[in-house]
Amino acid sequence: VQLQASGGGSVQAGGSLRLSCAASGRTFSTYTMAWFRQAPGKEREFVAGIRWTGGRTYYADYADSVQGRFTISRDSAKNTVYLQMYSLKPEDTAVYYCAARPSSNGGSYRLQDNYDTWGQGTQVTVSS
Repeated sequence: VQLQASGGGSVQAGGSLRLSCAASGRTFSTYTMAWFRQAPGKEREFVAGIRWTGGRTYYADYADSVQGRFTISRDSAKNTVYLQMYSLKPEDTAVYYCAARPSSNGGSYRLQDNYDTWGQGTQVTVSS
């Protein structure tokens, strides 16, 4: 799987953005997809993940800091995962990365070390 992230930009606090991550590869539908972010001077952190749990069922999970404001979704027909971000705050400012791994892999999908496929990152800047 190869990933191409897009959709970042600059918005004012309270605004919205939608990030997209286009994946190539015929096994996309069975991969766990996730978004991480890295702010200047900080470690890369988990934002949201969507994990295949069998059939056409997926499970979405969020970091506490974005719960209720961000929504992760995927369109298997388009091989794309999205991160819809509402009520953006200045502290959401970061470079956002999408990541992928087979859902059969062990270990927590919240840990960046458990991913071996990454997109190139897209900048999100939220001004107050």
